[in-house]
Amino acid sequence: MKLHSTLLAASIALTLAACGGAEAPSQAPAAATPAATEAAPAETAAAPAEAAAPVETAATQAGECAFNLESNDAMQYNTKNIDVPASCTEFTIHLKHVGSMPVAAMGHNVVIAKAADAAAVAADGAALKPDHVKEGDARVIAKSNMIGGGESTSVTFEVAKIAEGGYNFFCTFPGHLAMMNGTLTVK
Repeated sequence: MKLHSTLLAASIALTLAACGGAEAPSQAPAAATPAATEAAPAETAAAPAEAAAPVETAATQAGECAFNLESNDAMQYNTKNIDVPASCTEFTIHLKHVGSMPVAAMGHNVVIAKAADAAAVAADGAALKPDHVKEGDARVIAKSNMIGGGESTSVTFEVAKIAEGGYNFFCTFPGHLAMMNGTLTVK
């Protein structure tokens, strides 16, 4: 139970830091007692501090018509723009959650829709589980499954559907849209 409280406190601190409300802890949160920190396995105790660090590496290309996108426990994707080659008929985004938190606490997906529709798509799906996307939503070009720490998923869509421009990729987990979004640019 002490480990659960420690992880919960770290999660809240990370969320506040991500929203600009406080600095992210560099070690176990102050609320954790020394006994709770000692009782936790070393890997688990270090996980919240590691998750707070922003992803600094650029996303790697998975091939001409695919892209490897990463998400983490600090509500971040590792890129803000994905270039989609105009020569591709279909494009795949491979999403990997490099964090350790479970889907119920820090789930991520990738949804493709017009930038102007992103907030409405996320709001309409906020209460819908498991993927937080309204089934059959005509504004959604494509969506992946919601995943938790250590999991991966992929989504494939037709490039012609986004060729006119103005499309974004984003996460629909409640509260994540503000930080987890980026543009798709057909080049």
